Formats: sequence, C-alpha cells, structure tokens
Amino acid sequence: MKTINELHHLDKPREKLLKKGIDCLKDYELMAVLIGTGVQGKDVIKLSKELIALLDTQFDTLSLEKLLNIHGLGRAKASQILSAIELSKRYLKQKKNTKISSSNDVYNELKPYYNKHQEYFLALYLDGANHLLDTKVISIGTLNQSLVHPREVFAYAVEKRCASIIVAHNHPSGILKPSSEDISITQRLKESGKILGIELLDHIIFTAEGFVSLKEEGVL
Repeated sequence: MKTINELHHLDKPREKLLKKGIDCLKDYELMAVLIGTGVQGKDVIKLSKELIALLDTQFDTLSLEKLLNIHGLGRAKASQILSAIELSKRYLKQKKNTKISSSNDVYNELKPYYNKHQEYFLALYLDGANHLLDTKVISIGTLNQSLVHPREVFAYAVEKRCASIIVAHNHPSGILKPSSEDISITQRLKESGKILGIELLDHIIFTAEGFVSLKEEGVL
C-alpha cells in the first residue's frame, strides 16, 4: 500500500498542491489528498480515480453504501468523503445568493445536468425576492405523474416558506419540444401551487444546446 508520501515525486498531489497551488490539481489528485492512502494492490492514485469515476456518474445519488462497494475504501474514508461533499454543498448554498430574473438565469443554474443520460426532474426554490434558496432533484427517470408528485415537489417549499418555485427537466434525446406528459405535469403543479400559495413561475425543458420555457410558450 502506498501513501501519498511514498509515490514518485511527480505523482505526489500534496507536494504539487504546496508548490503550485490547489488550482493546479486534477479532480483525482484532490481526492488523493483527501483520502491520503490506498490499500494493498491499489495505490492512492488508482483508488482516487475510481472514486472520481463514481462521482462523475452518481454524484446526485451518492451514498455510503455505494462508496463502500469500491474495494479499498473503508467506512472511515467513505464517511470522510461524504462529509467533505456535504460541507461543501452547505457552504456554497449559504454564499451563493443567486437571484433568478429570467429563464436564462435558470438555464445557467442547470449546467451540472446538461449532459445527463437520464431524465432529471428538478425544483428550484425561491424566496420573495427571487433569490435561489436551493435546487433539488425530485426524480430520475422517464417522467410521469407518479414520479413527479406535487407532494415531493412542494414539501421543501412548504418547510422553508418559499414564495415560489421553478421546475425543470432535461431531454436526453436533445429534442426540446414539450410532450403531452410535460404539459400535464406542469398544469398539475400549477394548480397545486395555487392551493398552497406557492406560485409555479416556470417549467424549463433543457438540453446542452438550449432550453424552452413553458411560461414563454404560453403553457403557464
């Protein structure tokens, strides 16, 4: 088992950080600094690359169980990784304070989901001044009304006393035209929002190439 200190000097992420700064480190090198050591037959760099590959595909659904499926990662290191990710998320949420003024602002917030191969349905939660409080994944998979239930969409909004929400989902096919199911879900959420006193401002359908606003299309 090799620690960071035992790696060849060109492969030492910690030494690279100290000499060149943290911005020069690749993702797997940052992970190597975080976990520190590998295991017998798998050094820290190889283990870190496996972890980054997992994050690239399952970041939104990452769990302790999934991390423990990686050979060489024990409960202590897995807990350390999850804690680091959660701390970063919380800190960024507190500092972000983004104001949503247009559908283009919403699209810019959705960058992490541009190239997803499954459909992600998301809700963006806003305060009375249209500052973004949080963005949450509501469901993953082909959209239908059983997956996108108003209860799941509005639960956080009720808890945090949000003034309004915006929903969005990607079309991995690259086709931006809303389906009949998209329109039906939008209308259902709009009516639910009226009952709760939480306005549905828009429903954005997006791909890596662009987006469609159902409000601008006249659906809302």
